[in-house]
Formats: sequence, C-alpha cells, structure tokens
Amino acid sequence: MYDKQALMTLVRYHRYVGILKFLALALLAYVATALIVAEPWGQILSSTVVPRLQWTSSYWYVIVGILGTTISPYMFFWQASEEVEELEYADATGTARRSIKTIRTDNAVGMVVSQLGSWFMMITTATVLHAHGVINISTAAEAARALQPLVRTFPNSGELAKVVFAVGVIGMGLLGIPVLAGSASYALTELLGWREGYGNRIRDARGFYGIIVLATLVGLGLTLLGVSPIKALIFAAVVNGVVAVPLVWLIHHIAKRPDIMGEFTSGRLSRSVLLITFTVMAVCALVMFISLSS
Repeated sequence: MYDKQALMTLVRYHRYVGILKFLALALLAYVATALIVAEPWGQILSSTVVPRLQWTSSYWYVIVGILGTTISPYMFFWQASEEVEELEYADATGTARRSIKTIRTDNAVGMVVSQLGSWFMMITTATVLHAHGVINISTAAEAARALQPLVRTFPNSGELAKVVFAVGVIGMGLLGIPVLAGSASYALTELLGWREGYGNRIRDARGFYGIIVLATLVGLGLTLLGVSPIKALIFAAVVNGVVAVPLVWLIHHIAKRPDIMGEFTSGRLSRSVLLITFTVMAVCALVMFISLSS
C-alpha cells in the first residue's frame, strides 16, 4: 500500500497509468474462464435482461452494492476534476467543443468495457463458486479460485490462479488508489479552496496530497484492525449506492441549467436516462432499507 502511495505522489499519474493499465488486463482471465465454464448461455442472457427478483435483505443489499460500484459518488468528483485538468491544456475557444465530444466518447467506451467486464466476473464467480456451494468470500485467495478452470491443465493450477488474480488486482489497485483517495482529496480541497490536482508537485499542493495520505492510512488502519477487506468493499459499495441517489438528482438539476452549463446543457435523452437512473437507484435503496428493517 505504501509503495503504491509513494509511486502515486512522487510520479505524475499520467506517466505511469499507460503502463499499469496493461496489468489490469490480467482480469480478462474472467472473460476467458466464463467462456470455458458457463454453458447455459440462453439462461444467462435471459436472466440478465429479466432478473429474478428475490424479496430478501441480502439480495437487495447486493443489488444496491452493484449499483454503487457502477455509479459511484467518488467518480463524480474524480471524473469532473480530471476532465478540468485535461481541458486546461486545450485551447479554450478552438478545441473546447472537440474536447467535450472526446470526453463523451471516452466515457461511453469506458462504461461499456467496464460493465462487460463486471458481467463476465459475475458469470464466472456464479458458475465456479456459487454453483458449488461457495457463497461467502472473505479473502482474495478465495476469490482467485474462480479462475482455476482457466489454468486447470497447468501444474499447480491453484497457485497459478492466485498469481493471475494478483497481477490483475495489483494493476487495478495502482490505477484505483489515485481515484479512490484522490476523489476525497479533490472534494475536500475544493471545499477548502486549496490547490489541487495530480498535475501539481507535492510542494505545490501539500494539502491535496496530505488528504490522500490520510485516506490511505485510514484504509491501512482498517486492515490492521482485522476488518475483512471483501466485506468492507461490499459495505462501501452499498454506501455508494445510497449516497449516489441524491447526487444523481443534483446532477440532473445542474446539467439542464444554461446559467451553469452554458451551451453544454444536457439533452432530452440524457435527462431521461438520468431520471430513470435516479428512480431505479432510489427504489432499490428504499426496498433494501425496508427489507433490512423487517
């Protein structure tokens, strides 16, 4: 963790992100594993489009968690702040419109790829683990067992699966720490009026990087206290799924106001999608709270 933090604060994020993203490609092993072990594709596709709802607290807890990992509040701060930094390098009059189009394309491609990856991960874990009675995962080693069918023909397939899983997690971790810790720092430094951004050196934005270090130490403290990282991730995802509800509504309200957005106000399609997203997330969160209290 400290090695990742040091790399993040001492080296410009954009300098190493292009290399580290290839480590995350190891998680494509979930796609390959799903294609090997998942046989009833008709049932999988139908269940994806028409889910079988269960009125249990655990079911809705996970549903809200999945929504929270898809539409996460911290990404609002991170994405907006990063795009502002990128736009600072563009000509304010000549390339702004082109930059906005690039942002939209980048977001669309990123969302499609990430959601397909998540979909294959769920298929793999459901087929390899859940179907064989593994319903509680508390360690990364247990999660890595889902990849064993991919390397079954190799010697020490169990250890090899852990290596493949570890490479992917390390790559995602090195990419994700700046996002997770940085989003909190962006939000607080903007509130406090401090200098912010990974484009700044430590000496130029000490408060920004100090908050990042503090956030990392909090995560380390939870680990030292014996908190299960898997359960902590799920709990954080559920919190994200609840907190995102009012934030989505605020974004919908802000995006349609020309006095704030100028010529870049959201269109009718975007507003409709935002309203549908808000409604679905609000209903799921409400049902979760009702099921937990009953």
